[in-house]
Amino acid sequence: MADVALHPNRVQATKATRRRNGLHNALRRKSTVAFLMTLPLILLVAAFVIYPAFYSLHLATLNKSMTKFIGLGNFEFLFKRDTFWLVVKQSCIFAISAVIFKALIGFIVAHFVHNVPAHKQRRWRGMLLVPWVIPPAMSTLAWLWLFDPSYSAFNYTLSFFGIGPIPWTGDANWARFSVILVNVWYGAPFFMIMYLAALKSVPEQLYEAAAIDGANWWQRIWYVTLPMMRNIIAITTLFSLIVTFANFDIVRILTAGGPLDHTHIFATWAFRVGIEGSDIPLGASVSLFMVPILAVAAIFILRDISKRGNEA
Repeated sequence: MADVALHPNRVQATKATRRRNGLHNALRRKSTVAFLMTLPLILLVAAFVIYPAFYSLHLATLNKSMTKFIGLGNFEFLFKRDTFWLVVKQSCIFAISAVIFKALIGFIVAHFVHNVPAHKQRRWRGMLLVPWVIPPAMSTLAWLWLFDPSYSAFNYTLSFFGIGPIPWTGDANWARFSVILVNVWYGAPFFMIMYLAALKSVPEQLYEAAAIDGANWWQRIWYVTLPMMRNIIAITTLFSLIVTFANFDIVRILTAGGPLDHTHIFATWAFRVGIEGSDIPLGASVSLFMVPILAVAAIFILRDISKRGNEA
């Protein structure tokens, strides 16, 4: 009778031991530990990225009062508006031009800092990172004063050379140039610090071998530096392209989309029609139009990186 009574207890104890051993083994796995450590970040991404993305998709299918499902009606309405296609064109010009100049300037400045003696590099890095550290809204207000039509510091300086005054924010072409200039000034330090880190990882033996083979300065950059930095260049370009397409502060503060909507990009025009125009579903539709453009760019860039990785 005692054995019968104790048998269920033994079975339960054996099961509990197995559960403890199973949990212990699971925690010892690297994949499980990695998942648990990244779980807070996964939850944050789900809360602040995935949920808003699906909610914006839901909003884009509603009418202006958000009481009726209209499917793709908002997108059909946008495709018939000339202003929308103007915004698409301006967003592409703004993002592509700004990223190209940021990458070029960042590459040149990174080479300059890389060739500075080691004990002076920290000072140069600190000074050159200042534009990137300052909040964009604050720095753009300073640029707004520099472009002011009445008290422009740029026009005052140019007047000594008999040039100007230039309508920096009053003419469509100059206004586009102004917002691109400010974006390049703000974003180039990010490229500089990324490229500087990549340059420091290039083995000096490769440059020595190229010099022995008779390669000049340009050939060393083209055949040694750029191939070794291609992945960093691609990832940095993709990240900057996404951030630049979604830029809001600079255009909003500097030109507010003017003159005559000629500097609006997706983010500012979505704000105009969604918040100021009280048509949130239409604003969501405008912002969602960035997704296919960025998706195509991401696919081509990431596929190129994966292809080079497989070849290596």
